[in-house]
Amino acid sequence: MATTKLSPLSPVRPDDKRRAPAASVVLKVQDSSAAEAYEQYLRLPELSRLWKAACCPGWPDEGLVKPALQALEITFRFVSVALSDPRGYASRRELARRLELLAAREVEVVAALCEGDRGAPLAELSASEGVLPRERSASEVWQLPGSAAAVVCHASEASLLPRLAAWDKSETLAAKIKYAIESQMQGCAFSLGLGEPNLAGKPVLEYDRVVQPHELHALKPRVAPEAKTGYRNRENEALFTIHQILESWLCAASQLLTRLNSRIEAKDWEAAASDCWILERIWKLLADIEDLHLLMDPDDFLRLKSQLAIRPAPDGTDASFCFRSRALLHAANATRDIKKLVPWVIGVEADPNGGPRVQEAAMRLYHGRRRGEGEEAGKIELLQAFQAVEAAVRRFFFAYRQVVAAVCGTAEASGNRALFVPAEGTDPLSQMFLEPPYFPSLDAAKTFLADYWVQHMAAASVPSGRS
Repeated sequence: MATTKLSPLSPVRPDDKRRAPAASVVLKVQDSSAAEAYEQYLRLPELSRLWKAACCPGWPDEGLVKPALQALEITFRFVSVALSDPRGYASRRELARRLELLAAREVEVVAALCEGDRGAPLAELSASEGVLPRERSASEVWQLPGSAAAVVCHASEASLLPRLAAWDKSETLAAKIKYAIESQMQGCAFSLGLGEPNLAGKPVLEYDRVVQPHELHALKPRVAPEAKTGYRNRENEALFTIHQILESWLCAASQLLTRLNSRIEAKDWEAAASDCWILERIWKLLADIEDLHLLMDPDDFLRLKSQLAIRPAPDGTDASFCFRSRALLHAANATRDIKKLVPWVIGVEADPNGGPRVQEAAMRLYHGRRRGEGEEAGKIELLQAFQAVEAAVRRFFFAYRQVVAAVCGTAEASGNRALFVPAEGTDPLSQMFLEPPYFPSLDAAKTFLADYWVQHMAAASVPSGRS
């Protein structure tokens, strides 16, 4: 019986002949004045200073973990804002559910970022020898199981989560978040110190020193009430808070991309794959944050939108509010640039003439009998994570377009353009999820590998003739 061969060459059917795919779009700020207004509205220069303020010189991951923790703290503020809303038509119950889920997912990503971290500033439980200091009313004295020594468990005094736990409207929600922290931080050497049970008696993070909740919560929206009516739009604080959470996670994503690139350069494939999976979760988290716009009251939001003069450019090039965020554009471009690292990961140089050199090497890697061993350990997982991140980025922009359509109308979402038009005529938002694959060599390698197995199974099913 003839055996099939794994080959990158396959007959081209007539219907497979298509035009060459268009080049990927490089996202740029189209209107610098609109981007500046966006940053001033969200008080991003001040928020950025909090992200970058180094409190622990010996903590290498401070720039990565700090903005993630600050996004979590801003989420606690959003819970307070949502449950304090006096409007009878506000979607308080559903918004509280969404914020509870969002906080749990944020804690999950924070825990992933903190796994293996040994440089974070920690408050040891036994540092005060069981003495409860007068100035720390949030501390608790208790005993570890099997030990007679009393220890002091410090909890944050400035965070809003302990206060939410003491408020009858939010105590159940806060308790669920605390249990999520307890559960997710099991794999870390420390806990966050936000009032979670900490049953393992681990050291707690110096949360107030790292996150600076007082300074963070001082960054409130500055939009004044309407001049003629004095009307104070409640959706202003919601919009402001949603985008502060978004920008904080984008800062964390940018730092994670830097670490990911350095780990790939160092050929630490398994650690790079771990970072890549975290990056995928952050992009999914960004989509969850944008979904919070669906809970805003249509009339109040559109009134606020008019007051803030948020409208697309006349030529449709800046139809989406998200394209005013320089951090989002940077994160999207940097994520798509991961494709340039594929030849380095696989161990070949890209063919300048466009030959299938990378594709062939990818096929050998995927199909090798000793894959995942020796120098190849972690490579396949990393390549899979690359394509998972691509799917998450496309999903984010596609979902964002649907959110804009639901909140503002289809004309606003498409920039007054139809969806099914030539690629060069679509708006930038549509191009983000309609553009060619980020990793064409990996895509082609899997296509031919699938074809190989189809032929192999077909050949194996044919009964061999008698001699």
